Amino acid sequence: MTTTIALAGKGGVGKTTFAALLIKYLIESGAGSILAIDADPSANLNLALGLPLEQTIGDIREGMLENINKVDGSLNGRPGLSKFDYLDMEIEYALSEGEQVDLLAMGRPEGPGCYCAVNHILRDIVDRLGRSYDFVVIDNEAGLEHLSRRTTRDVDVLYVITDPTVRGVVAAGRVAELRNELDINIAQAWLVVNRVTGELSPALTQAIAGLNIPLAGTIPADAAVTAADADGRPLVELGPESTIYRSVQAIVQKTLVENAHTI
Repeated sequence: MTTTIALAGKGGVGKTTFAALLIKYLIESGAGSILAIDADPSANLNLALGLPLEQTIGDIREGMLENINKVDGSLNGRPGLSKFDYLDMEIEYALSEGEQVDLLAMGRPEGPGCYCAVNHILRDIVDRLGRSYDFVVIDNEAGLEHLSRRTTRDVDVLYVITDPTVRGVVAAGRVAELRNELDINIAQAWLVVNRVTGELSPALTQAIAGLNIPLAGTIPADAAVTAADADGRPLVELGPESTIYRSVQAIVQKTLVENAHTI
């Protein structure tokens, strides 16, 4: 059975950093096969994982729409090939394969064309692909839009990431509340406070306590992450001595291992 893990939160709070180090932990724990889905249009999870990225789902969608014959709806230059088979084949090509983790990037959002039928096929293919892995880790854009568009709307664990500010915590609380408004079955949801320096202030502690989502833990600001980003080095290369990696390990052990998820 596939365990689906999703990350959400406003832009710039460190979702991709958390996703990369979570995946690093799953790999080092021998948890099984992992599909990473980068659902943020900026698409930089591949850099954090040290994987190439040549094509996104958005590229595939646009390419297919450009090749649809407007007279009979067939694919130009692809006689007898159904749209489903074409998209399935292109997604296989777009999959960036690592030794223990594969990556699929969603890429740019829809343009001005007609996307309904194409998007439905794409969602079906991506969800079917995910079911062949032990873990699916989804690095979302600011909200939960990508999760709400999936055909399989089950999420085992949702991490809502925030920076250590009251404003950030309030924004995280709004993201967390969306899970009750959308047609998404989320088994567990946890708050993670990232880039913490020193102790949390009383005002920040009070703001966290007022949320309808438990605190999984805090992650310290770590100069090693800044240095790795500046040099373009994958975050998965951070060593076991890294303070941020040790913090992510503790959070994953608390929220996944201790809650009966198989790792």
